[in-house]
Amino acid sequence: MKSVLLAGVALGALAAGPALAADLGRAPAAMNAPVGTASPVFSWTGFYIGGNAGYAWGTGKDAADLYGLEPDGWLVGGQVGYNYQFVNNVLVGVEADIQGGDVTGGATGVSSKLDYFGTVRARLGYAFDRVLPYVTGGLAYGRNTITDFGLSSSNTHVGWTAGAGIEYALTNNWTARAEYLYTDLGSKTYDNIGADAGVSASTARLGVNYKF
Repeated sequence: MKSVLLAGVALGALAAGPALAADLGRAPAAMNAPVGTASPVFSWTGFYIGGNAGYAWGTGKDAADLYGLEPDGWLVGGQVGYNYQFVNNVLVGVEADIQGGDVTGGATGVSSKLDYFGTVRARLGYAFDRVLPYVTGGLAYGRNTITDFGLSSSNTHVGWTAGAGIEYALTNNWTARAEYLYTDLGSKTYDNIGADAGVSASTARLGVNYKF
């Protein structure tokens, strides 16, 4: 009887061996589950074009300052540029813009109007995925008109600008930004007042861009 029982146990072990080996060789179900892929990180690299609107407030320079001219007003314009984002998320770019509006100021029969102004600037930023803070600076230019008791004289000025901003990618193509610029257009001689005059201004503006 004991021999029969031992033989039964041995046969059971032999039968269970292959099944146990198969179970041991099979990966756990959790390890075979599909692994989700991470969403791609947004890239700022590429050309873009857009528009902007904002408010400028400034002070006259030289004779315009003596007259107490402090032009301010609304403006609207457009910009075009290119960004390149490095693998370490540092961004460099270049942008050109131009805007016009009603940036005027007057006192005691003399008035000043900034007919238009534009910039050509470098940009340096650091991308936090879809958020891009940046600093910017470069060349500025503009046309200013001074009117002295009905006699007007205009000059095209060239100066410099610097500022900072923050931009956010709304979609893979559309971005929105807020930006501040300080612009100094220097001084030139105005024939109607017989003296050098100019303008400097701060600009706060909002903009949207389409990235290609």
